[in-house]
This record gives sequence, C-alpha cells and structure tokens, in this order.
Amino acid sequence: MVSSSLKAKDAPVSDRPTLDSVVEPRAAQGSWASVSSGLLDSRTAALEKMLEAHQGDRQLVILQDFPDPDALSSAWAYKLIAAQYEIQCDIVYAGTLSHQENIALVKLTGIPVQRWPCQSPKSKAKDLSPYQGCVLIDNQGTTSQLMAPVQQAEIPLVLVIDHHSLQEDLEAEVIDVRSDTRATATMLTQYLQAGLLTLDSSNNAHVKCATALMHGIRSDTHDLRQAQEEDFQAAAFLSRFYDSQILNTVLQSARSKQVMEVIERALKNRSIVNNVTIAGVGYLRYDDRDAIPQAADFLVTEDNVHTAVVYGIVHDEDEDLELVVGSLRTTKLTLDPDEFIKEAFGQDAQGRFFGGGRSLAGGFEIPMGFLSGLNENSEYAKLKWTVYDKQIKQKLLHLVNPENSMIDAS
Repeated sequence: MVSSSLKAKDAPVSDRPTLDSVVEPRAAQGSWASVSSGLLDSRTAALEKMLEAHQGDRQLVILQDFPDPDALSSAWAYKLIAAQYEIQCDIVYAGTLSHQENIALVKLTGIPVQRWPCQSPKSKAKDLSPYQGCVLIDNQGTTSQLMAPVQQAEIPLVLVIDHHSLQEDLEAEVIDVRSDTRATATMLTQYLQAGLLTLDSSNNAHVKCATALMHGIRSDTHDLRQAQEEDFQAAAFLSRFYDSQILNTVLQSARSKQVMEVIERALKNRSIVNNVTIAGVGYLRYDDRDAIPQAADFLVTEDNVHTAVVYGIVHDEDEDLELVVGSLRTTKLTLDPDEFIKEAFGQDAQGRFFGGGRSLAGGFEIPMGFLSGLNENSEYAKLKWTVYDKQIKQKLLHLVNPENSMIDAS
C-alpha cells in the first residue's frame, strides 16, 4: 500500500485527511517504471514540499530500537537529502547494534547514527528543545522507546517512510507507507532516482551511502531472492556508485561466539509441528539480542521446515527490565508474518500490537513488567522461564496446530 500526503502545519484536526484518504492503492500489474512513475512523482512532490517548508530546521530521525541495514541506510539517505534543504538531521536509536553485519556496516561506512539509551536513573535525559520535527524511517514509532519522550516534548511528526504493515493510525505531514514494497532502502533509492539528491561517485559520503543502501535492499529481500522489479531497478541504479569491496567485507563478518551459542540452544530446544519449528533459547544479554533473528534464519533452512520462530528473555541491565523477544522467518509465501504474529500475541492495554512483520519475516516484543529481574535466584529464574516458554509455545501452537495446541503442564 502507498500513502503520500502533505498537511499544513497549522491545519485544524477536522481539516486533516484521515489515513484512509491518503492511502493510494498500488497499481496491480505492468512494469514498475511505467505504472508507478505517476505515484512516485506525487510522493516526491509531497516530500519536496515538506522539505522546503522546514528549510533550516533541525530534525530527529528515529529508528527502531535495534536498527537493521535497511533502517540505517535509509535514514542516512534521508539525512543527505534533507541537507540539500539546510535541514540538520540527527539519526538515533535507543537499543543496541549487536548483529555483526550491522556493526561492520556502521564502522566501515561511517553511518552517522547515535545511540540514545532510554531515560532512566542511569541515563541522562536528552535535551529535545533544539528539534523542530521528528522523522520515522523504517518504523512507525511502535518499535522505539524514544517515541515517549519525543511525544512528551510535543515535537511534531513531519514524516514517516516505512515498508511494514500499518501498526496504528498516524498523524504526520507526509506519510509514505508501502506494505508491499520489500525494503525501505528501495523507497529511498527511488527518491534519489527522482532527483531529490544527485549522487556523485567522487563524493565519499555518497559512495558509502549507496553501499549501505545496496546492503539494505539485499538484506530485506533475502539476497535479492525475494526482490521485485523495483528492487532490482533500485539496485541497478546504486550499482553505479556503491563500493563492492566494502559490501563484501560487511557480508563476510564472522558470527560471534555468543550468536553461535544461541543457535546451538535453538537447535537443542526446537520442536517441529506441521513444518513449523519453535525454539526457546532462555535468557540473553541485551547486547546479544540480534542472535535471536540469526537463529531463526538458521532454523528455517532445515529440511521439511517452512517457518521458524525463536524467542528468549532479553535482560537489559542498564534499564533493569526484561522483555520476551522473538523472531519469525518463513519461506511459505502464503503465510503472512504480520497477521500471524498479531493473531498469536495480540495487543497491549493501549491497543498496540506486541509485534508485526513484513514479507517472510516478523518479530515480537513483550515487556515482562512486574516479573522483571530477581534472576539472582536461580530457581526463580528457571521457574519464570518455564512459564513463559510454555505460554509462548501454547500461543504459537494454537495457530500452527489448533486441534492439539495444549501443552502438558505436568
């Protein structure tokens, strides 16, 4: 789905278009260049007007707590585009970079991203007064802990660019959400192709951003195996500018010992029902959280398995909180990860879903609240994991094998 709208800053709420009114149906068939050029022109015009209206502003570009190559590269591309309009952007995330490829990507390309830990007694609150606008790239605010302080500071949401399914109603000056597009990096590359920034192969920042975008498209299309025409066209455009040596170095990053141990746990604990493998991996450090999706990526390659779900309890010592974190990977085209996860785990008290997904992948995150911590008592920690492990399995089995979804609690 595609949405693109421009709303006046001071327009009264009653005059603002609803989300339904700004969502344009995607053209069904035909070549991307001929069918989608009109839609791209309208989206580009809307974004260009927003940028012109905010010339000279300072914006906060918020990524999901655990940003991937798609988010990192897309945010950098937006920052370079915004700089053409004298808009200064700070790219931030609240969580951590733990996937070896993400760490290598940031290090080798120099992506200008900052970690802003959640506000707690151990982390000093950030001064948000310099910012006139907030931008969400590759997310819709539901996967970032930074949205709460931003909303408290009443920083207006000026732009959302994302390729995930809609999570909740959005109010922003420009909204570009396309749930049938494989990568946000493809969307940003299309903006580059439309002329919002002229890439220069002699500009080091442009070359490294193009390299990051190429990696973003590659990673979110499963090495281009799930790519669509628009992804290939975006990659062809970037091929004139990217650095293949840097990309190869990123892709050859070795798995850490911690990741290998989590994969080993997933293999040991997995159970397979109706071609779906489900594996709980116990407790993980916050910094090792990205081992969960890597384990899911590994398990889904097993023979006679089309879907893998891996989950564990992630402990953030800095914030003294715990979360049940899980990832889903599938090769079954008829399985919608977004629908599957939302149906399995539902919503919180505020109506926000605990997870969601995109084509062939998804994830969920469930705060443990009152039950967080106190894991110094090994018996209590073991009991707590046993309860959560069985509860998560039961919710998944209810969808995977409805006729026999109950787990023996004896």
